[in-house]
Amino acid sequence: MRFQFQFSIWIICSVLFFASCKSQKPVTPQKPTPQQPTTTPTPPSTSAPKTAETLPPKTNQPAIALKPLSYQMPDIPREFRGVWIATVANIDWPLSATDPWEKQKLEFTRLLDYYKKNNFNAVIVQVRTAGDAFYPSNLAPWSKYLTGKQGRAPATSENPLTWMIKETHDRGLEFHAWLNPYRATMTLETSELSPEHDYNKHRNWMLKYGSKWYYDPALPEVKAHLLAVISEIVDNYDIDAIHFDDYFYPYREPKLEFPDKASYDRYKKPGQSRDDWRRQNVNDLIFALNQTIKTRKPWVQFGISPFGVWRNQSKDPKGSPTQAGQTNYDDLFADVLLWMKNDWIDYLVPQLYWSMEHRLASYRKLADWWSNNSYGTNVYIGNGPYKIRDDSDAAWKNPAELNTQINYARTLPQIHGNAFFSAKSLYVKNNDIADLLRKEVYNEPTLPPSFEPKTPAVIEIPVVFDVKTNAQNTQISLEKPVDPAIRYAMVQGGNDLTTLQDQTIHTAWVGGSRVRYLEVPSLNTDYLAIRWIDHYGRIVQTQVFQTPKTTRP
Repeated sequence: MRFQFQFSIWIICSVLFFASCKSQKPVTPQKPTPQQPTTTPTPPSTSAPKTAETLPPKTNQPAIALKPLSYQMPDIPREFRGVWIATVANIDWPLSATDPWEKQKLEFTRLLDYYKKNNFNAVIVQVRTAGDAFYPSNLAPWSKYLTGKQGRAPATSENPLTWMIKETHDRGLEFHAWLNPYRATMTLETSELSPEHDYNKHRNWMLKYGSKWYYDPALPEVKAHLLAVISEIVDNYDIDAIHFDDYFYPYREPKLEFPDKASYDRYKKPGQSRDDWRRQNVNDLIFALNQTIKTRKPWVQFGISPFGVWRNQSKDPKGSPTQAGQTNYDDLFADVLLWMKNDWIDYLVPQLYWSMEHRLASYRKLADWWSNNSYGTNVYIGNGPYKIRDDSDAAWKNPAELNTQINYARTLPQIHGNAFFSAKSLYVKNNDIADLLRKEVYNEPTLPPSFEPKTPAVIEIPVVFDVKTNAQNTQISLEKPVDPAIRYAMVQGGNDLTTLQDQTIHTAWVGGSRVRYLEVPSLNTDYLAIRWIDHYGRIVQTQVFQTPKTTRP
């Protein structure tokens, strides 16, 4: 009985199935309306750009791409405008190591906003002062200048360096991570050092000289450690450059020799002088660092800001007409010309912290000398506004001294910008000089110099499919996730093509995150210009669109 009932049910279902198949007719696909986008518009957001994984799924309807106009936007001038943000001894930031993290964050963003307002385009932030770190590291303890005690983590779940980089990029500024390689401590007082500091873990790496402890540059273990420190940063952070300052071998102390004789006796080559051996130690590190950085991320720049004098003419006819008490080559054992000749660095920022006509080291003469000895490397001049109204040289009492220096550097063919030490010298003090700088010299925003990759790359130009604007923001939707070689987009909106290039620039930083759309502040305008910029700072494409009326409120 059960079998007969089940068989009857099967017969009925079969009949209904075939009847249903015969009653259906083929469906003709409907062509999409040309104005319809392929995706459901994503609600505007003030959060970070969303990746492809978080976007709503595509519909089956093909989208209609916006067609760029043939209008050509003018080129944007290039000039490096950087500022050093020194963290050692809380010079610039944070103002107090014991302040809450939220207060420190506010201080940092105010600093960024100030220099953004003054049309700077890069910050050089000190992330390692003396064997420590402003980021979670397996190789160094937390810096006491961030948390008040070396080795103590900040009271936040945020990674300070990740946060700083994002805030910097959100403002369209480059982030150069500044490290001091060989300085291990700031004083001889070691009782407050963390157990994780290299002084306590690797005492044999350390040499005492003057009032500090230093890593011994001759030791292979020290070189390997420093390479690991740099690798950790390059691998884990979206930085634009690794930056070293002028401290290689320490500045000479009167009547005191750096205590590296044991290392010299052990590692010197036959017939090699101690000075040449020291220079070779630094050269080996610079070469290896270049290889390490470029192997991991070829677009991350490697820059050095050495002391302003390579050699005096009294020591070498190729040197500068100066009488500096110490020099890179003879005292710090930094052969910076060799690094430029061999293409081991991407840029150089010699620290010319003297006035235009200084008797012993003239800014004018040194700027000329570095322009004539750049070997194709981007050279930016390091300026010292910290001396304004605070130096025995009367020239620094002249409010026009800084602008005069920058304008002079601009006349030299191989000088491509300036950097300023340090942030508080214009931000906390000398606001009138900063205003003069913005009004007379930095009156327009600009891009930092670009550079060429060693291996040519084909970059896919983004296709814009839709633009949606509301009262809060403008959302630019793309056909597919953006090519990871694209670093950011510069967006401008205007109602007149002839003045479009003069409108406010809004930066949407993507940094290889494969986003499917960009968001900028609301641009309810007739025209939209987008410049796509790659990791090397090159504008790979400029697109100008007439904004569809249907996409605006």
